[in-house]
Amino acid sequence: MKQLHEKISLEGRVLSEEVLKVDSFLNHQIDPGLMQAIGEEFSRRFKNDRITKILTIESSGIAPSVMAGLIMGIPVVFARKRASLTLTEGLISAEVKSFTKQTVNTISVSGDYITADDRLLIIDDFLANGQAALGLLDIADQAGASVAGVGIVIEKGFQPGGRLLRSQGVRVESLAIIDSLADGKAVFREEAETR
Repeated sequence: MKQLHEKISLEGRVLSEEVLKVDSFLNHQIDPGLMQAIGEEFSRRFKNDRITKILTIESSGIAPSVMAGLIMGIPVVFARKRASLTLTEGLISAEVKSFTKQTVNTISVSGDYITADDRLLIIDDFLANGQAALGLLDIADQAGASVAGVGIVIEKGFQPGGRLLRSQGVRVESLAIIDSLADGKAVFREEAETR
């Protein structure tokens, strides 16, 4: 997705060979125009998949998911990382290790909002080691819901998450795949190679 590649190149900051900081437009401050374009692209890629809901994880997956949900005309459900006084019964939970924060979280969704009748699109901001996506796939499985695929804004192609998910037969649609963060620069995989 050219617009996303340009934004990463202009505003993304490479902090190390494994960490790309995109908080100026994706996961702290949000660029609504870019989020709309991202939502449109996910909608285009999954338009024939009879999606009934989008499932994401708080907090950085919410913005692209809401835009995709708005364009697709479907609800968005996000897995919570923290306990809530109002979310106590009928929880579906999974463990997720965060690569950037080096923590393990229990994520939870109310069984009222994801059921066996749902066909889900899972969306997240980054795919590195695949732990968040695996946690969301686990929640979908526990609910009996089917999953059309996983939509990722930025995939770190040099880390194992994308290969892991694809090797398990999961359809992964990444809008930008970065093959390297060496020398302080994001190097993108050519789009022709990802289709």
